[in-house]
Parts: sequence; structure tokens; C-alpha cells
Amino acid sequence: MILLKNKQDCCGCSACQQRCPKQCITMQEDKEGFLYPHINSELCIDCGICEKVCPVINQEKPREPINVYAAKNQNEQIRMQSSSGGIFSMIAERVIIEGGVIFGARWNPEWEVVHDYTENTENLSAFRSSKYLQSKIGNTFKQAELFLKQGRIVLFTGTPCQIAGLKKFLRKEYDNLLTVEVFCHSVPSPQIWKIYLNELLHNIKWKKNDIVSINFRYKEISWKNYHFFMLNKNGNIFKESSYKNLFIQGFLKDLYTRPSCNSCPAKCLKSGSDISIGDYWGIQSIMPEIDDDKGISAVIVNTHKGQEFLEKIEVEHYLMDYKNLCKYNPAIIKSLSYNQNLRNKFYDNKDIPFFIRINHLCRVSIISKIRSKVIFIINNLLCKK
Repeated sequence: MILLKNKQDCCGCSACQQRCPKQCITMQEDKEGFLYPHINSELCIDCGICEKVCPVINQEKPREPINVYAAKNQNEQIRMQSSSGGIFSMIAERVIIEGGVIFGARWNPEWEVVHDYTENTENLSAFRSSKYLQSKIGNTFKQAELFLKQGRIVLFTGTPCQIAGLKKFLRKEYDNLLTVEVFCHSVPSPQIWKIYLNELLHNIKWKKNDIVSINFRYKEISWKNYHFFMLNKNGNIFKESSYKNLFIQGFLKDLYTRPSCNSCPAKCLKSGSDISIGDYWGIQSIMPEIDDDKGISAVIVNTHKGQEFLEKIEVEHYLMDYKNLCKYNPAIIKSLSYNQNLRNKFYDNKDIPFFIRINHLCRVSIISKIRSKVIFIINNLLCKK
């Protein structure tokens, strides 16, 4: 039986809840807005399966990749809809061509992030672009297992801890499973997102039902200096740069990230994923000739299965150095180290509106604004060369 003494010991993957043979585990939200397993002791038979499938208790060893690439999708429209270089879409399209199923994170009608699956390319757009929230995994591990047993190819994408949870849940390797993890800084609280969104909509006088799309990584202006973007059915747009958007700033300051992110069980490629993908930050310094400020993906190949699959798709790619990638993308190998005092101040003042709380804790200094503007100008100049 899993008994949590420290909330850092649970990443919220729900492998225990989905694998429990007596269905005596439920995932319940705590006061910070994160899901944790709660066990009905009257139904529990002490089989120990929940502990066996826990990716925090049963961590794998750090790995070294087979290859590392900088890559981008040649389809400019898809690349602009994606957070970085649009490589997820190319992998997913190939899986669907081969009759497979895609699992990933999407928005639901309430503008919450949930895991779901699709079997056609028309629905892939819902899984593109970063959602700065911990998705509700639901029963997708069970659904993926069913497709795998049917002989279908399954592409499962998620955060490293979600991939680690899936692998532990399955308890065996499947040749027809391809796992892709995304580089993960941390996962913010879905509860805080709801509070932020409701206050924002109140301030700009929009209704939630009128929202058509939300994009945390809108990059029509710039990939490196991305914007938070919302569109409603009346054609109205709300757009705010990342260094001004209060939800993103609170996230980057780790005011409401999950406690387990402080000691992530899946850093250093420990999740068991076949491929890892994310933004290739620093590409303008490493290989400026391919940087057009529209997004470049970093693709880390962790298994021979992953390498063989990538060779099936035609993608513009360049062989890169792993250590150099991690230098500019430390989240691949390092857990965050948040300011507990600052985090406590945020959560201890729940009666104060989000915008007031976050403004106080995330005040952007004049120096920071100037620095951001200088970086923006320099990046634009580099891209034009």
C-alpha cells in the first residue's frame, strides 16, 4: 500500500490508480490543486502492486542518448502551430499512416488539460504546442495497453514522469509501443490555472464559453520571445508577451509547481522513453545558420527503436552534441530548485486575488525589461544575418 509521507514522493502519474486490481485508489486534488492517490483501506488487499508500478519508488538509472539532432518540420504551417520545430507531428503522422494510435495532451471544453488519443491526422493539431499545466492522465494507460494488446502501434507522448509511469504500469516491453517524452521544466497547478483564467476573463470581459483557442507559446512574432495568446469566437484576440504574462512568470518562478518537480524521478532520460523532444534553446549560438526564429526542435534518440522509427520520416536534421544541448537546456538533466519561502507566500495568501498576489511576488524590474528587450533585438539581428 502506498502511504505518502512527503508530497515530493508522488509525481501524479496515476499508474497506481489505474493498475490497482481492486480499484480502491482514487486520485484526489489537494489544497494546492495537484492530484494524489487516496486508498480505501477497506477494499485494499495489500497486494503491493501500487508500489511496484510507482516510478518514484522504482527509478531507473540515468542514460546516455544514442544520437542528438537539431531538426525542423519542412511544413511551415505545422511548424508555426508547434512549440518548437514541429517534429512531434511528423512522428505522429507516420504512426497514423501505419495504422497506429496517438496519445497526448489536449484542452477539454472547460479549458483544462487532459490526456486523450486520436487515430486520425485531422485531430493532431489539438496535441501540438505546449500546455503549461499538469495534464489529467485519466485512464489513458489502460487505453494504451488495450490498443497494444490488439497489435496496434501506439505513440504515447507526455512528460518524463508520465512516460516513466506508463512503462511501470505496463510491466513489460511492447515492440509496438513508441514513447516520446517532452523536455519538462516542471508542471504547474491546474487549480491555479483555473483561478488565473477566471480572473483574466473577468478583467477583459470575455466568457469562457466564447474562447476558441489558447496558446502558451504563440510565436508568430518570435519563437524565442513567445507570447500567451487567446482567441474568442467574435474574433477578439488577447496577446501578452511571456515576460509580462503573470501566469507564465509565476510558473517560471516555480511558485505553483508540483513538489515532486523538486526531485524529479525521470531526469537524465531515466523515463525509459524512446525519444525526447523539446525546444533547441541556444541554437542561435551553436548553429546560427539554421535559426530563423520560427522554432527548432532538439531530438534526443534514446533507443534503437527510436532511431529506426526516425529513419522512416523525412526530416531536416543535424547531428549535435548532447552535453552542449544540456548546457542550454538544463531541464533535461536537472530538477528545479524552487524558493520554498516564496512559494509559501503565494499559497499562504489564497484570499488575495491571483493578479495582486503574483504582481507582488513577480514584479518585473526595469533592468529585466531592458534585458528582455535587448535579447529580443539581438535575436532578431542574428536571424536576419
